[in-house]
Amino acid sequence: MSIKLKTETEDQLIASLRRYWKEEEDLDLGELRARMFVKYLVQEFGPSIYNQAIQDAQEYMQEKAAEMEISCYAPEFTYFSSRKRPARK
Repeated sequence: MSIKLKTETEDQLIASLRRYWKEEEDLDLGELRARMFVKYLVQEFGPSIYNQAIQDAQEYMQEKAAEMEISCYAPEFTYFSSRKRPARK
């Protein structure tokens, strides 16, 4: 599966990467080099991050589905057991 980022997201990643290198390493990373590096990171590491996110989401949804059995349970056939009948004389 190929991960395709929105243009705005990619632009923000590139700007962040360039800022990081400038502030932390005092290196002016050019636009093209930053764009190539982001492409590499997304292609190389993106699938691992994506797969982990999907696994986390599946586990979360399974937990929530299991909770439904408890929180959304309604007792059945309770009409007669919950009805108060007057005492007979």
